[in-house]
Amino acid sequence: MSRPRRRYELRNAELNAKIEELIALAAAAYDARDDRADYVRQMLVTGLGLLGDDCSTGDLKLLNSTLKELRHAFRVFAPWAHVRKVAVFGSARIDPAHADWEQARRFAERIVESGWMVITGAGDGIMGAAQGGAGRAASFGVNIRLPFEQHANPVIAGDPKLINFRYFFSRKLAFVKNSHAIALFPGGFGTHDEGFEALTLIQTGKSEMLPVVFVDSPGGTYWRDWQEYLRSHLLGRHLISEDDLALFKVTDSVEQAVAEVTGFYSNYHSSRYVREWLVIRVREAPSAAELAALNDEFADVVAEGAIEVRGALPEEGGEADPFPRVLLRFDRKQMGRLRQLIDRLNALAAPAASASDAAPHEIVAAPLPPEAERAERSGA
Repeated sequence: MSRPRRRYELRNAELNAKIEELIALAAAAYDARDDRADYVRQMLVTGLGLLGDDCSTGDLKLLNSTLKELRHAFRVFAPWAHVRKVAVFGSARIDPAHADWEQARRFAERIVESGWMVITGAGDGIMGAAQGGAGRAASFGVNIRLPFEQHANPVIAGDPKLINFRYFFSRKLAFVKNSHAIALFPGGFGTHDEGFEALTLIQTGKSEMLPVVFVDSPGGTYWRDWQEYLRSHLLGRHLISEDDLALFKVTDSVEQAVAEVTGFYSNYHSSRYVREWLVIRVREAPSAAELAALNDEFADVVAEGAIEVRGALPEEGGEADPFPRVLLRFDRKQMGRLRQLIDRLNALAAPAASASDAAPHEIVAAPLPPEAERAERSGA
């Protein structure tokens, strides 16, 4: 009996058969699930297909380095997937005598006290300050290899949670994939690049909604002036909407910055799309009266029907988590309004559904699954 043709495979039956044999052998060795094995099969098809493409050696080196970098990053972050993390950006050129440096240190110290971990670019200045405030155990370093400026700071140097990247784009992916919040302190081109990219991904719906906070030193105007520029030139020329300004917060207070980050998860847990529904998981569902008020206030973002409250949908894989769902057919355009809806859901929750529920306080690495332990021992 012939094997059924797969949707994505090579145009060579013998190679396809060898790929199937190899995947079956590897899946058994690592006790991998069928869905995971199929994604690896597709990557093998892509990799072997490159031999038949008109690909330069340089292109192949880029793909090879990227895949190895990302695999390493995924393995480093995996044991702490259950702990929320904030990415901290800022200049490497700011020294400890500056108020911005102390502000970053205090922010990181406070956020770790709330049960979070901190990710920085691993350099000096703001990054070193944040890592010093967080401490080595609660820090990740996502370093970029540069000919100047970017050596790892003493707090994270030599730590297993320090990752060195060759490419900015793979480093950015590691930041975006593993961060539950972003805090930006004064910095140069790189800091503005990270800030605008985060806002772009959120505004276009290419990343999950998360809090973004721009932190000045007490009485400072670095980000306040930047915000005025956005209002005068971007909003003033209708290049963004008024609601887009809800996607971030500017403050010169560490307490407000920490509250912006942790408060975002006081009731909101996470969200995903299931068919035409945007499914928002919350710790405490709105009452009937509160749901009616939400439907009145946010009718403009509902493409069809109304905002509803339900349990887990069958398409979510039969998850047995305790979170009620707030569902709506979101128009997928007005992300600023979606942020306002999440803020409203957070405001409706009882005070008890905050701090300790929002982020685990015990920062401990989770045990590796059996297949990962085997790979770790074998060095694969």
